[in-house]
Amino acid sequence: MFRSKFGKVVSSTFKAPSWARNANIQTIWPRYMMKKPDLNTTNERISTPDGDFLDIAWCLPDSLSPKVAKGVVVVFHGLEGSVNSHYARHLINRMKNDGFIVALMHFRSCSHEVNITPRAYHSGETGDPMQTIAHVKQRYPNLPVFAVGYSLGGNMLLKLLSETAGQKVLCAAVAVSAPLLLAECALRMQRGFSRLYQHYLLNSMKQNLLEKMRRMDMRHLLSINSNEVKALSTFREFDQEVTSQLHGFDGADDYYEQCSAMPMLKNITTNTLVLHAKDDPFMTESVVPSDNQLSKSVAYELSEKGGHVGFLHGTPFTPKLWLQDRISQFFEEQYQRISSTETANKTEINV
Repeated sequence: MFRSKFGKVVSSTFKAPSWARNANIQTIWPRYMMKKPDLNTTNERISTPDGDFLDIAWCLPDSLSPKVAKGVVVVFHGLEGSVNSHYARHLINRMKNDGFIVALMHFRSCSHEVNITPRAYHSGETGDPMQTIAHVKQRYPNLPVFAVGYSLGGNMLLKLLSETAGQKVLCAAVAVSAPLLLAECALRMQRGFSRLYQHYLLNSMKQNLLEKMRRMDMRHLLSINSNEVKALSTFREFDQEVTSQLHGFDGADDYYEQCSAMPMLKNITTNTLVLHAKDDPFMTESVVPSDNQLSKSVAYELSEKGGHVGFLHGTPFTPKLWLQDRISQFFEEQYQRISSTETANKTEINV
């Protein structure tokens, strides 16, 4: 079995095929050209301390009872994502086939129902995820818990792990295509083809905000009206006028500085795999850390190609997604480590 190398940046085993070496093909093809797996999920709604709610999509392994599941995988989607996002459904399908229970937490207003408080979500908001992880562990106290975060959810997860150094609830984690330096990534989205991704995602963000503004009076929180919201054209403008004001930051720069996970990687004590592609159209190579920026618990694997949450291989007629294979492999590696430790501890007790 391939062994992850912690504490250093290494070359990924992923190799893009000749027909999919373009970053935008890598990014777009899996979403629009590959069938999403059919999943049997159930929604659970839990209350938050501030009087709002979180929706968690659960998926159980086929023909297995929770008592014999290998563990629970908590999934955090990317910006404006959901359980219906292609990457989420492919991962959930793979994890349940591997014998894991899966719980995907929807960030606020991402479960197709607008939340009831002005508070939303952002790249560094860890309160809701920490509540979700605690809820999962309370439900399955005897099962190991793992976590996967994509894009925005990946940066958030790395920040959470840094803030909870020494925690024992999450056994291992994976972050995919995480924007580790938010200011640089916001600027990158204003260039070239990336502006189309920004336009698409920003429209969704603005529509969610406008719907919330129709339902509740937010004038005491925002200094921007609905017409000005419609005129916002970049992530940076949205973060300056909306994200920072809703969540207590002193503007976009303050938000970016406090919530970028790059400076926090050295504090992580949970075994964590970070997967990234150099050609990610959402970022520049500035988000690639050096070895001395990583803790001894972080394994960083960098590929030359792969786009944003892409990592597509195979042929145009039989395309395959590498991410699920690598995440499955990493969790199996960590699961075996946990099992070996438990066996050793039981042996010591019996002796």
